[in-house]
Amino acid sequence: MNVRRRQLVCDVSQSNITIQAGAMQWMAGEVKATTGLKGVGDFIGKTIRGKMTKESSIKPEYTGTGTLVLEPTYKHILLLDVDEWHQSLVIEDGLFLACDSGLKHKAVMRSNLSSAALGGEGLFNLGISGQGTIALESPVAREELIEIELENDELKVDGNMAIAWSGGLEFTVERSGKTLMGSAASGEGLVNVYRGTGKVLMAPFLQ
Repeated sequence: MNVRRRQLVCDVSQSNITIQAGAMQWMAGEVKATTGLKGVGDFIGKTIRGKMTKESSIKPEYTGTGTLVLEPTYKHILLLDVDEWHQSLVIEDGLFLACDSGLKHKAVMRSNLSSAALGGEGLFNLGISGQGTIALESPVAREELIEIELENDELKVDGNMAIAWSGGLEFTVERSGKTLMGSAASGEGLVNVYRGTGKVLMAPFLQ
């Protein structure tokens, strides 16, 4: 059934690496761990962002010339080049594993706060921008994921299936029908809506 644990191995000499708190298993060579903080203001900002995105507030940064190996996971490890997403992407909560430390993190707010609250979804997601690679923990292998390209169009998804989407897309949670009666008749209720030009990477089932 291909159920086995996987590990991410990082060559720190190629780039400083930022990881999810508690994800380090072992390291060899000249590798040092830091908090990645750049002062009190940075600490406050990361703490607030962590609360909003449900990610760990402080993500440790590893520097040096050795090898860093992360804890095993039963999930699939997905590597995305942020440059291929026009240097900006947004990821679903809880999927972040590691990334090049040069990438910038920010909290991305949904366009429609009231409907997001009604849908039981968080109001913020983790946004990543810059040049570099990010590693995510995916529920399925890369070849099983569905990639949708939008060109001034919209995608409606019934449920929490998106893994990541382009930072330039507008993301809202809306009723599936124009009216409450229409939504009730369709049996769908609220759906996630992505509008604009960019890409959406989805799992074939709810996470």
